[in-house]
Amino acid sequence: MSNAAVSNVQIIRTRPGGGRENPTSAYSALLQTIKGLGLLRRRTGFYWSLFAVLVIAMAGAWTGFALLGNSWYQLIIAAVLGILFTQFAFLAHEASHRQVFKSGKVNDHAGRLLADLIVGISYSWWMNKHSRHHVNPNVVGKDPDIEQDTISFLEEDAAKTRGLVRWINKRQGYLFFPLLMLEGANLHLHGFKSVFGKHKVDGRALEITMMSVRIIGYLAVVFYFLPLGMAFAFVGVQLAVFGVYMGASFAPNHKGMPILPHDSKVDFLRRQVLTSRNIRGGFAVDTFMGGLNYQIEHHLFPNMPRPHLKRAGEVVREYCQTHNIPYTETGIIESYGIVVEYLNRVGLAARDPFECPMTTQFRVH
Repeated sequence: MSNAAVSNVQIIRTRPGGGRENPTSAYSALLQTIKGLGLLRRRTGFYWSLFAVLVIAMAGAWTGFALLGNSWYQLIIAAVLGILFTQFAFLAHEASHRQVFKSGKVNDHAGRLLADLIVGISYSWWMNKHSRHHVNPNVVGKDPDIEQDTISFLEEDAAKTRGLVRWINKRQGYLFFPLLMLEGANLHLHGFKSVFGKHKVDGRALEITMMSVRIIGYLAVVFYFLPLGMAFAFVGVQLAVFGVYMGASFAPNHKGMPILPHDSKVDFLRRQVLTSRNIRGGFAVDTFMGGLNYQIEHHLFPNMPRPHLKRAGEVVREYCQTHNIPYTETGIIESYGIVVEYLNRVGLAARDPFECPMTTQFRVH
């Protein structure tokens, strides 16, 4: 099914999908089918192979950094590092969902090592935020991914903004991807604010140590071997690529999909399917998005290893068709268009009462 069925985002106030079957048994039946096909079995070999490829690529990038020396071609290396850090972040995300190893403790160790020491973001902060998102995707007041920030995801939030944020919200769809260039730095900042904050953090001392080693070591190498201006440009390009890549991988999954009220009573199966969007594109998109393009299946079975998501998608799609549950898939470019359109529509709430595209067009200057 294309996204046309849900392109006009609305707040769902009644349980959609119809059907008289018990919601719990409906999901249980699907889960048993998935288990029967062996799609929840770990694929540790796949992850070790992927990790090895990324380590080799990272070593190659830093070798190129050493060989290029004082050259503006270093900005290519910076962009490559932004891509590689995002790929490592995908692995940390999968470890946090227990997709990699059977042991939860080993997954946590691996996820913390990847997130804190390689990527430079807080694993515990990410786990807390992302876990809340998975339980209540696109649920007002419960999903941290739609909370008010520089970008507004709800009209009522956009209407309350003032100053620079209001100016941004008025045109936030068009500014979304440019703003993502700042998201890389924002993720690092949130991580440090979390580990140095007052609330409880699992492994606080370890996270502070690993993140500090990662950030300080990285900056020390770049600023020691490159001229000052080039070093700033290198870090800027790397963070910009990292931020845009992360945002381009996560934003299409839920933005522009139906929003659920805080007190909505929607069963687990429908809540996950109706608020998620899959992205078509085959092996290239699977690799680019780290399996996040199978967002529906990922939300239904968070501990499913990446290599099984495609097969699971075939099963879930057929199951949803049988049970009259809208199952949304789009192409990647189309998904970005939906996100931009949705954010611009939300941003209209930040405009002045008489400010609209038509009146602006005929305004006398």
